[in-house]
Amino acid sequence: MTVLSILVPGGSGQLGQDIAALLPDASTPSSAELNVRSTGEVVAAVVDLADRAREAGTSPVVINAAAYTAVDAAETDEERAFAVNADGPRVLAAVCSSRGVPLIHVSTDYVFAGDATSPYEPGDLLGPLNAYGRTKAAGEDAVLGSGARSWIVRTSWVYGKSGSNFVKTMARLEKEREVLSVVDDQTGSPTWSRDLAAGLLELAGRIVSGQGPAQRVLHCTGGGSTTWCGFAQAIFAELGADPARVKPCTTADFPRPAVRPAYGVLSNASWLEAGLTPMPDWPDALKAYFAS
Repeated sequence: MTVLSILVPGGSGQLGQDIAALLPDASTPSSAELNVRSTGEVVAAVVDLADRAREAGTSPVVINAAAYTAVDAAETDEERAFAVNADGPRVLAAVCSSRGVPLIHVSTDYVFAGDATSPYEPGDLLGPLNAYGRTKAAGEDAVLGSGARSWIVRTSWVYGKSGSNFVKTMARLEKEREVLSVVDDQTGSPTWSRDLAAGLLELAGRIVSGQGPAQRVLHCTGGGSTTWCGFAQAIFAELGADPARVKPCTTADFPRPAVRPAYGVLSNASWLEAGLTPMPDWPDALKAYFAS
């Protein structure tokens, strides 16, 4: 694979930290260190990336992991969510376009309505149900319309070793509660951030070697699908706890400010058609996560 110089805005999150673990030389500034809405800061960061790549004889790529991901909070703070999830990618893509640096932008299954009965393909009609999904869809449009050499990678139900996520929440609750109710009518594909990080680096290598996919929107998630309840039961099993302690309930039993898509499974066919390494099935990835 071509040697890379990587800049990861939003790099302090679980995905950015896993990219750094796989590629220690990657630059992974936090959102506080690099505000993607600031043209001046983005220009400085991308110019520095390009200069370092030229000096090292490597190829520069930006992987944008900066995002406002507080799904419920976005319902009453959509302006801020839009600023991070749409305005930020617009600025980043414009600078990458002007400097000739390829951009990979990470997006979400929440851009879909969740009313499908089979896995979503990249070209399927968008229909976000909540503010978070709307702002992420706007960010995709901004990147794709920027003129930059850019790719969108949608993923779902991401968990990792850092930050807050469903796996860590379930591990905490397993110690605190004898019985736990978890929604069983929302379906998706759990994705370990380390697997996603490896996939994004592989894609970056393909892009800078001139083998970037013709399709500019790709899906990359853990293989297979489950419900949140099924996911929680699998987590309990990995913890050595009785999965029967996790009881199924409905979304209506636990109303939230933001409507969640009932079905968010993404087809990985586009990823495989691009010749990229298949993602592990989600149960295998979960076992590897706990083993690590």
